[in-house]
Amino acid sequence: MQEENMLKEGIKVIEKNGLRYIIESGNKIKRYNPWLGDSFSFIYDSIMKNSILPKKFGADVHRHFEILKCELEKVHGKHVLELATGSGSAVSFLNRDNHYAGTDISPGLLRKARKKFSLAGFKDPVFYVTSADDLPFDDNIFDLCLCILSLNFFDDIALVFQEIKRVLKTGAVLVCSVPVPERNKQKSTIRGTLRTEEELRTMSQDNDFRFERIPPANGALLYFRAFSVQGS
Repeated sequence: MQEENMLKEGIKVIEKNGLRYIIESGNKIKRYNPWLGDSFSFIYDSIMKNSILPKKFGADVHRHFEILKCELEKVHGKHVLELATGSGSAVSFLNRDNHYAGTDISPGLLRKARKKFSLAGFKDPVFYVTSADDLPFDDNIFDLCLCILSLNFFDDIALVFQEIKRVLKTGAVLVCSVPVPERNKQKSTIRGTLRTEEELRTMSQDNDFRFERIPPANGALLYFRAFSVQGS
C-alpha cells in the first residue's frame, strides 16, 4: 500500500529527516508537548530497562519481550500500526517483513526508532509525529495495532479506542501491554491513569472488540489482545 493511500482525505504531511509531520491550516507543523522531553530521548532506553520495567512495574525485561515475540511470531506481511512507538522497542518482537507505521508525539524518540528499524532491516517503515487520539490514517487500513507500555498515558482513552477501531480492518487485532493496579503488588507509584483489567475489557467491548487476556504474568503488566469484530 502506497503511503498516500493510507492517509485521510485532506490530511497534509511534510517529511523532515525521515519523520512525517502533520500540516495544520496556515501551513504550520502541528506540535505536541511530549511527557518526556526530547532532550531526554537519548537515555530513554536506559530508563525503561533499568528503572521503569524492573523497579516501577516489577517486571522482567527479557520476559516482556519474550511474551510479545511469542504473541507476534506468526504475524508476517501485515500492515502494522504502533501507537506511542517510543524509541522503537518493536524491533525486538515484530517480524521484519511487516509493513510498519509508527506514531508518537516525540520527534526525538521517533528518530531513535527510525534508526533501529533501519538497522533491523525493515523495508520502508514510516514514522508520524501525531497523537493516538487523532490519527491521520484512513479507515480500515491496518491488520494489527500495537500499544506497548503507553495506554495509561493517553488522556482520552475512549477516543483512542475509537480511533483504533476506525483504522483497523474487521478481524484485525490490537495487542497491548499496560500496567494495571491489581497487579501492582509492590505498590509502586506508576505514572498515568491505571485502569483495571475489567475496565479495559469493558472499554474494548464497548468499541466492538473481543477482549482476551494473554496469560503470562509479568509484574504489574497486563498483556491482552482485542479483536475488531465490526468495521467502522
